[in-house]
Amino acid sequence: MERFEGSDFYNLDDLFTDEQRLIRDTVRDFVEDQVIPVIEDCFMEDRFPDQVIPALGELGLLGANIQGYECAGLDSISYGLIMQELERGDSGLRSFVSVQGGLVMYPIHRYGTEEQKQRFLPELAAGRMIGCFGLTEPDHGSDPSGMITHAVLDGDEYILNGNKMWITNGCVSDVAVVWAKLDGRIRGFLVEKGSEGFSTTKQGKKFSLRASTTSELHFQDCRIPKENLLAGAEGLGGPLSCLTQARYGIAWGVVGSAMASFDVARKYSLSRIQFDRPIGSFQLVQAKLAEMLSEITKAQLLCLRLAQLKDSGKMTAQHVSLSKRNNVHWALEIARSARDLLGANGVTHEYPVGRHMLNLESVKTYEGTHDIHTLILGHEITGIPAYK
Repeated sequence: MERFEGSDFYNLDDLFTDEQRLIRDTVRDFVEDQVIPVIEDCFMEDRFPDQVIPALGELGLLGANIQGYECAGLDSISYGLIMQELERGDSGLRSFVSVQGGLVMYPIHRYGTEEQKQRFLPELAAGRMIGCFGLTEPDHGSDPSGMITHAVLDGDEYILNGNKMWITNGCVSDVAVVWAKLDGRIRGFLVEKGSEGFSTTKQGKKFSLRASTTSELHFQDCRIPKENLLAGAEGLGGPLSCLTQARYGIAWGVVGSAMASFDVARKYSLSRIQFDRPIGSFQLVQAKLAEMLSEITKAQLLCLRLAQLKDSGKMTAQHVSLSKRNNVHWALEIARSARDLLGANGVTHEYPVGRHMLNLESVKTYEGTHDIHTLILGHEITGIPAYK
């Protein structure tokens, strides 16, 4: 079978270092050899391909941009290329890695005590432990400040009550980074598997992200040790800083999904014969392909500049919002266009575009919906917060 080569119309490879290209190609081969052969079955069977977790750890892909604690400590371009290649396989796979690194390891690294870092980060980096991030609640998604989950101090323990929903990896996690109100202020807590009063429920009946474990977290007088507080995080800025890291990965990741759809559509257009000629010879099909390539190229350029801003310390949450909003929108439009170009074949699992299309409906929604990121940019442009 022909190996995936990606899309690089503007020769961006020339701007990457040898190490960055090697990392990208290594992850590309991993996805080609270990993910692509099983991912359609995983999607149909509503399960994550957990057999790949050890390899994710061995390759250094979990928390890859974190310094120290047995993490790879890679630059932002390398990290972004990893996300791109993983999502070319499946959004659920990139979500697993993104949550582990950006939403679990990052807050422990930034806000945790040295003891917490030493205890959790090496295990999470190796894939020997799995983490999840508990912010969204059944009635509080786009406005997390309204969360109901709360904690009270009782001697040497915190007692946690509440529920979290739409939590990636929740049912399989060894540790959950949970955000709750303590004395009216949002704080972060590390809730370990088996804690008294802590339970999970798998959320099923999804048509999207089916190769990803989505869960509810339940806390009923859940007791956790006092030392499991993320002491460095206080206020909504804590969880939002984590989301900025994860959204950065999404902006890169969906480029991989878009490239996968474009690659299939281009090859199909050259092999599918109608009216005695390949459909790629028709103007309407060529127009679709031209738009796909144009938007992939623009998304790649956005990602590259975003990475440069990140590594220079100049990246803002608003920069990330623009990239996440734009790239997810166009990745979904590219998947829809590719599905349309494939005709009836586009709705079968013989081709991956339908799966990418369905997955991207979730990616457009989670970690800030398209409309919320529109309002974030509107606030930046005018100085007026329309969501308040």
